Amino acid sequence: MAKDPVCGMFVEEGPDALKAEVRGVTYYFCSDTCLQTFVAPAKEVRLLRARTLISFALGVPTLLITWLAASSFTLYEIPKNLLLFILATPVQFGAGWMFYRGAWHAFRARAANMDTLIAIGTSAAWLYSTIVTFAPGVLPQGTYFDASTLIIGFILLGKLLEHTIRGRASDSVRKLLSLKPAKARLLVDGDEREVGVEELRVGDLFRVRPGERIPTDGVVVEGFSTVDEKILTGESVPVEKEVGHEVFGGTFNQTGVLVVKATKVGSDTALSQIVRLVEEAQASQAPVERLADRVSSYFVPIVVSVALFSLLGWWLIAGRPFLFGFTAFVAVLIIACPCALGLATPAAIVVGTGKGAQNGILVKGGENLERAYRIDTVVFDKTGTLTTGEPAVTDVVPIGNIDERGLISLAASAEKGSEHPIGRAIVKKASELGVKVEEPQEFEVVPGKGVVATLSGRRIVLGNRRLIEEHGVDLRGVSDTLNKLESQGKTAMILCVDKTIDGLIGVSDTLKPYAREVVEQLKKMGIRVVLLTGDNKATASFIAGQAGIEEVVAEVLPSQKAEVVRKLRSEGRRVAMVGDGINDAPALAVADLGIAIGSGTDIAIETAGVVLIKDDLRDVVGAIRLSRATMGKIRQNLFWAFAYNTLLIPVAAFGLLNPILAGVAMALSSVTVLGNSLLLNRFVLR
Repeated sequence: MAKDPVCGMFVEEGPDALKAEVRGVTYYFCSDTCLQTFVAPAKEVRLLRARTLISFALGVPTLLITWLAASSFTLYEIPKNLLLFILATPVQFGAGWMFYRGAWHAFRARAANMDTLIAIGTSAAWLYSTIVTFAPGVLPQGTYFDASTLIIGFILLGKLLEHTIRGRASDSVRKLLSLKPAKARLLVDGDEREVGVEELRVGDLFRVRPGERIPTDGVVVEGFSTVDEKILTGESVPVEKEVGHEVFGGTFNQTGVLVVKATKVGSDTALSQIVRLVEEAQASQAPVERLADRVSSYFVPIVVSVALFSLLGWWLIAGRPFLFGFTAFVAVLIIACPCALGLATPAAIVVGTGKGAQNGILVKGGENLERAYRIDTVVFDKTGTLTTGEPAVTDVVPIGNIDERGLISLAASAEKGSEHPIGRAIVKKASELGVKVEEPQEFEVVPGKGVVATLSGRRIVLGNRRLIEEHGVDLRGVSDTLNKLESQGKTAMILCVDKTIDGLIGVSDTLKPYAREVVEQLKKMGIRVVLLTGDNKATASFIAGQAGIEEVVAEVLPSQKAEVVRKLRSEGRRVAMVGDGINDAPALAVADLGIAIGSGTDIAIETAGVVLIKDDLRDVVGAIRLSRATMGKIRQNLFWAFAYNTLLIPVAAFGLLNPILAGVAMALSSVTVLGNSLLLNRFVLR
């Protein structure tokens, strides 16, 4: 069965089912209403893509014919200017119609925005060129069809990229929903039957076998197992579950069979709460207000007023012919046409994001660059972000005549048949040291405690305090070392050979390379650093100390992580959340900027605004530095774009600027903006 991505209902995946395919993934729907709701954004993107392709397909030939063809050029007996008119008009009033609609909405709201400037500027260029085409001699010769078409094309391309990014962000919620199993093994009077998860009710009993995901939240009433809860808590080590322990829907049952009593179903489960938090956070994040729009709100009324004043001034006050005033009017609008303005932001963003991608930093759009530029607080998740996310041997403490290599050799031999992460960590340490690992004659896993093995006739017990005490071994001689390891948040494994303690092995998650260096660099940049984790306080404090982080918030649920980030933002902080797991998704979504580790889960990567592809923590610093450099270029570009236009508007208004020269000035401003943006290629991230 499949889950409807709109309403969440489970539906059959039959040949007659309602379905739609988006980016290679097939989604199924319970009704046509849900289907249409889902595909409407996809249709909008397809329409925008078609408009963009049309704009460039017609705009590029328009540019080539304008600048490379002689004035006497004809094609199939169609004169040059008429051919340009035929190419440009569908772009102006077809692909570019959305800008007229946006300008009309802005006018009704008594405001002006980028759409207003685009509509006015491109219309002036098109209108002037059309008059030159059909009434030659009335106005100075020269057409600007190429300017109007390509301005529309480039701005549509920017909007297409923005819509694509937003569409991928919405996929994150669908991926979360897919983690919840479609079926559950319901127990009724001792009999097991398979039902849809939506049929479960609070109080129902259900069975979960090894290798299955737990269908809903509940309490264990029978059995023992280890459950991988990393998607919710970030804990790298599976959690042991026995009678009375709580389990969560969507987590992965590993070793034993559990019988669970449902305590929460449907939208009340922990996984559903994460879905809701991500949805709310994505919906509540208003897009960053474009600087170009803010400036345009003042610039447009001024430009239009100056253009009208020049027309009326020359015609009614100075007594010059109407066409003279109209030429000045058009020259003002053309010089103000947002060619460079339309390129100022996307040109820098394309170069900046391209530079980031070359260095393993994927930035999802200009809004995230602007957010990264303003960051003053970075919150790190622990497991899988600051740390490797896998247990590793950190301490080897031999006791008596055995040395470190001998201790690891015995421990790895005892754990050779174990599938537990701690056992694998010990075997890996043996491989690193190059010590001999033997095959035990007998091997027994003691769930939740350790292993017991027979090796060359010797009885080896490797486990925690409880296991060693059960075998009658006195721990008083090693209690201080045990307490020290455990106070650091490490798992302490005790090795006994024939009831004699031969040593202790400390196992814990370890810091990633460069973690401390990254924290120090962020502090030097004036950025506050916080560690936020669902792990226990002892482990969190120890890892934070190693990384040089003073602020630690530990033992928090996914929803609480989002609340901590909200609290920081309410204090006026601009917060970046760095995480890798599903449990980080709500915090990544609610932060000003989410930064996902590339080796993390799909949901974290989809929710975040920046993805560090190489799993290198130094790229957190690199992303912030790159954003600052890119935003600097954007501001420089906007300055030059407006400087060219603003300085020449009075010249045009006084009738001293031919529209052809206005077009040349437009081209120069665009070249300046592009050249300045390309300088970002020289930026060094480290």
